[in-house]
Order: sequence, then structure tokens, then C-alpha cells
Amino acid sequence: MSTPSTVDRAFESALYDTGHATLDTGASLLAAAPEADAELARRGREFVAAAWRRGWQPADVVRLVRRELDDVHVRLLAALIRAQRPDDRPRGPRWTAQLDDLPAQAPPRTDRFSHATAVLELYRLLLRLPALEPLDEPARSASGRPRPESRMLTRIRALLAKAEATGFPEEAEALSGKAQELMARHSIDEALLATRAHAAKDAPGACRIGVEPPYEQAKAVLLDAVATANHCRAVWNEPFGFSTVVGFEADLEVVELLHTSLLVQAQTAMTKAEAAQRAGGRKRTKTFRQSFLAAYAHRVGTRLAEAAQTQVTQDLLPVLASREVAVTDRLDRMFPETTTTRLRGVSDEAGWVEGSEAADRAQVAPRRPLD
Repeated sequence: MSTPSTVDRAFESALYDTGHATLDTGASLLAAAPEADAELARRGREFVAAAWRRGWQPADVVRLVRRELDDVHVRLLAALIRAQRPDDRPRGPRWTAQLDDLPAQAPPRTDRFSHATAVLELYRLLLRLPALEPLDEPARSASGRPRPESRMLTRIRALLAKAEATGFPEEAEALSGKAQELMARHSIDEALLATRAHAAKDAPGACRIGVEPPYEQAKAVLLDAVATANHCRAVWNEPFGFSTVVGFEADLEVVELLHTSLLVQAQTAMTKAEAAQRAGGRKRTKTFRQSFLAAYAHRVGTRLAEAAQTQVTQDLLPVLASREVAVTDRLDRMFPETTTTRLRGVSDEAGWVEGSEAADRAQVAPRRPLD
């Protein structure tokens, strides 16, 4: 029977017992054995590969590590993910974008004991990751290459960026109203293209969008409203800080764009509202901000629902209906059991009024009827 390696002994001590004393024991073993560094790194890459097999994606793990641990652990994780990448299979453009967004800073230099402690803390978390619902990668073209981003999507990005940057509400509303029209047209065009090409493989996919604290409940409500208005469905996973959005790829792209834009607008509006409240001699609290964002999400949801009543020609109805059915079927298969939750901490009247008014000013103009 072979003798356990230093890494095995450190893992036995530190990873399968959550006590601080056992963590120190494992770190001490590793700190005293520089020859174990290569095996320790290899085992870390194996933990990362196991996370991918369980349905996790790079952004999901980074988000969780950032919430549960410290910046040094995030940097260690980013280095591990990059090191594991050559051994991984090719994946879609959304995965590649997540890799590109990994923190660029290398882990800080420190003494061997502190480094080993941080590594073991990270491995503890990776070891305990549960299985998640697997996500499909975006569809590829007949040539096998990822589908290039459309010119219309590029225009939508540019319009929303200008809407967020301008200091003039009327200009921002006009810019975002145009973006909303293009989103509607983009979704319809993609649906018609798939139908005319008889794209049997064109099926709903899914992506995860971070729903970060604070006020994550209100943010999840906002994302749900954006998803529903754009022919998608969203399911919030509160413990891990994300929502899974199910829909066709073109619609998933605009959901990500619009949700991000609305969050930027909401934060800007809330900051201005708080400044006005303070100027009036009234202290603002966490309850104000929670109520503000809850009202903002509720009101934007109402406006988006109204905007979703876009008039289309009769020949489009069967196409859109079949895609709605496909999205619902995919959602039910991924999440056979879901529960509902109620917003908590919404009790500040001023926050609710300010949030509702900010939502009315948000750049979500009704779509004009499509020809």
C-alpha cells in the first residue's frame, strides 16, 4: 500500500474537516514541502474541471468566491481557471467572454504558510460545490463557427451606452426608446430567420446573470420583468447570487443588455434622489434604498409589460407562440420545482415614490407597432 503524499495528508486534514486547527495543520504540511507545489496546483485544476462538470461556469464560481472569501482567493481562482483552460474542451462565446473578464492581477506574494492556507480555503469551497442545471452553449453556424454578433445588436449596445451616459432625460429616453424598437425587431427577425431556414437545431438556451447584493430581491424582480418582456423566463437562485434566464440566444443577448442598462440607470437615479433627500434635511437609510429599488423594479416591470404588447402581423403569431412554448418547456425541464417569494423591507414611502418616479423616467419607451 502506497504512502499518502503530502498533498493527500494536507487534504485529509484540511478539506474534510472545517475546523481552523485542521486547516492550520494542512497548511503547515504544505508550507514545509515545496516539492508538493506542482501536485497541489494539478489538484486545483482538477477541482476546477469538476466544477465545470457540475454545471458551473467561470463567472458563477468567481461570484461565489468573491462573496464567501477574499480578494486573494479570487486571484488564486482566476489563475487556476486560466491554467486549466488548455485542458478544457472548446466552449461557446459567452464562456470565452467570462474567461476574458477574469481578474488580471496575479495572487500577491506572501509566506508559504499564508499561501497554503488561502489555497486550502479555496479548495474547500470548490470541493463542496453542488451540481447546477447544465446550460447549453449558443448555437453555431453551419460552418461550425460561433455566430457573429449582428450589426443591429451592435447598434443596440451603442444606443444604450449613450442613454446611460447622457445627463438629459429627454435625450436618454429617445435613445433607449430607439434601442427598445431595435430589440423588438431583432427578436422578430431572428425568429423569422430560424423558421425560414427550418433550423431544427434552433432551440432555447440559457445563461446565468449575476444578481448581486445589496437589494438583490429587487434586482431579481427587475431581471424577471426584463426577461418576460423579451420572450424569456428567469429563475432566481438566491444562495448563489444569480438568476438563470431561459430563452433563444438573440433574446438572451438583449435581456443582458437591457438589464445592465436599467441597473445603471437605477443606481444613478437613486444616488440623485438620496442627495435631494439629504439636502432637504432628511436622513436616508437602507430602507429607503430597498424601497426605491423595489418600486423601480415594479414600475419598470409594468412599463415593460405594456411595451411587450407590440402589434405584429397575424402570420407572425404562430412563430412567436411556438417559441414561447419552447421556452416554457425548457424552463420546466430545467426547473421542475420553483417557489415564489415576497419582497422584504419595503416600508419607506419616500423611497417608493422616488423609485416609481425614477422608473417612469427610465429609458424604456413603448415599442412602436412593427410593420
